[in-house]
Amino acid sequence: MLFKKQKKSKVIEVHSPLNGDVIELESVPDPVFSQKMMGEGIGFIPTNGEIYSPISGTVTQVSPTKHAIGLMSEDGAELLLHLGLETVELNGEGFDIKVESGDMVRAHDRIGSFDLTFIEEKGKEIISVLVFPNLQEIEKELTLSKKGEVEAGTEIAKLHK
Repeated sequence: MLFKKQKKSKVIEVHSPLNGDVIELESVPDPVFSQKMMGEGIGFIPTNGEIYSPISGTVTQVSPTKHAIGLMSEDGAELLLHLGLETVELNGEGFDIKVESGDMVRAHDRIGSFDLTFIEEKGKEIISVLVFPNLQEIEKELTLSKKGEVEAGTEIAKLHK
């Protein structure tokens, strides 16, 4: 009798990209995110503007307006880190992103910063989101493991089969 080795599904640890409060995506005051039109995810109320990579993987995009960063894990999970709400209208002002498309990053790497005071002064929300657009396609599920106040780098969720 032949035994087939079952492929182990890799669990991906997701770390907080920001210092602040982790909130449920449904609490984000933007229906595109709160109604999960972009996918499952996590909301953040940042307490400072330092940004760190939530996973190890590849930077797939940095928006020309620097308010959004796309990442892909080694096993194909897509992540979109959206900094603030309606911040596309700032045309990159207040953002200092240190990575570009094609860069390899490790979880906890500092990838940039954004100026929370400037964003609020411009009448924009600092609430940020991390969404996972392709979980259904890659048959993974997001499990939130931490809510409330966290430091950047703290494990906040897992992606698993």
